[in-house]
Amino acid sequence: MTPGNELLFVALGGSGEIGMNVNLYGTQGKWVMVDCGITFADPAYPGIDVMLPDLQFIEDRLDDLVGIVITHGHEDHIGGLPYLAADLDVPIYATPFTAGLIRGKLEEEGIADTVELKVIERAGSFRAGPFGFRFVPLAHSIPEANALLIDTPHGRVFHTGDWKLDKTTLVGAASTPAELEAIGDEGVFALVCDSTNVLNDTASGSEDDVYAGLLDTVASARGRVMVTTFASNAARLSTLGKVAQETGRAVCVAGRSLDRILRVARATGYLTDFPATVDFDTAMSMPRNEVLIIATGGQGEPRAALARVADGSHQISLEQGDRVVFSSKQIPGNEVAIGRIMNALALKGVEMITDRQAHVHVSGHPGRPELAAMYKWIRPDLVVPVHGEARHLAEHTRFALAQGVPDAITQQNGDILRLAPGNPRRIGHAVVGRLALDGDVILPADGNTINERRRISQYGQMSVAVAIDRRGNLVGNAVVRAQGVPVEDERDPFLEEAADAAEAAVRKGGRDREKLREQLRLAVRRVATRWTGKKPIVDVLLIEA
Repeated sequence: MTPGNELLFVALGGSGEIGMNVNLYGTQGKWVMVDCGITFADPAYPGIDVMLPDLQFIEDRLDDLVGIVITHGHEDHIGGLPYLAADLDVPIYATPFTAGLIRGKLEEEGIADTVELKVIERAGSFRAGPFGFRFVPLAHSIPEANALLIDTPHGRVFHTGDWKLDKTTLVGAASTPAELEAIGDEGVFALVCDSTNVLNDTASGSEDDVYAGLLDTVASARGRVMVTTFASNAARLSTLGKVAQETGRAVCVAGRSLDRILRVARATGYLTDFPATVDFDTAMSMPRNEVLIIATGGQGEPRAALARVADGSHQISLEQGDRVVFSSKQIPGNEVAIGRIMNALALKGVEMITDRQAHVHVSGHPGRPELAAMYKWIRPDLVVPVHGEARHLAEHTRFALAQGVPDAITQQNGDILRLAPGNPRRIGHAVVGRLALDGDVILPADGNTINERRRISQYGQMSVAVAIDRRGNLVGNAVVRAQGVPVEDERDPFLEEAADAAEAAVRKGGRDREKLREQLRLAVRRVATRWTGKKPIVDVLLIEA
């Protein structure tokens, strides 16, 4: 699949799901990638925290890839770069703040010297192969969120990235309606657009509105206040800094990612008026009503600061009369993890405030009124919904057509679309999928390792070791061990019976070692099934004595 005299679009991630955004544009024999993000694993992947996109489609065409262009610095747009960029071996283009976040990630992986990171000035332009790019600032919850105005031989594409409308942006600038109308006046063929909140009939709201809600929530608290939000939500950090000053509270920051965001933001000219912070010991020694703690972990992440505070393993502690404010939206799939933390806090007597009780959060994505406004300004011939689950993408297509956009096409990860020339249509399918980051190893998300782990977590594991001589006679006694098999207080008699069954299998067996291994495995598993009703994984160690 080498693009010819045409404009192709392929989503390798982020279409049919929220997160892990990876998009490809192709023309005149070349491809360019927009964003390279991650998503977080669910309980179906035991032991896995981070999921990466499978980039096999473009890895098979690396000679044709001209670069990676990053819209903004959220993890679902840059998180894959530390693990995948070195193998892609092409320049990464980003504005200063986003580049600062990426550089820190590359340094942590020890590949900063091997990956070319090109910093483009704010609202700057550049070329990559047959593509021309211009960064167009839009409002979002992180500094330097950009749409990309992409010049191609088949027309201009306006790729929004993540965005919203907010007249009172607290960090950085956003393009005005007049500036967006001017882009539409120049002509835009395709609008590739965020679909996250297309089901919302109301606009997302302004960060300025959240200030009043957070101010009331913090000012009315008598004890310690901990606010948890996305670390990358620099606009929210700015708001919380002002709330702390207004309520006379010192600020304490808990979470490495928060420290990183603050450091990079200040280095690139943002959050320069954020108050000086105090360390954990100082925060704990201050009167309870004089400290505001900003912490990571609002999505239930088990190793984040909030979870550790909840289970009592953090230097910061909360107790009866303290308050935790969840200043973020609950991401679908995280309900159980968040609920577990909330229950632990409730047992401590901590009061919790979410966006259901107070106006403490606004989304960073456009609702239907904002989408309609963007169509009016940009006036595209075609809308291609991205960044959403299947229901979001399908509804976005319907909404765009209902608003008078001439054409729209619904796609999913892996669909190869020919946007031009002619009517947009699917012409093929690319390999897509997920990779799991397991410790320091990247492996298929549904490969042998993860499947084995699932089976072990579901059924338990047993091992049997047997020594035999050259004639196949038993030497000594069989040894059996079990993990995760539900026998509890009856473990010893259970293991004795399993060992007896293994020894009986040896006495019945012949000289074929592979057949003997299978007889041993089945004999031990039959005992487990009879005792527990489960069929654990059984490993056999056959020792030639």
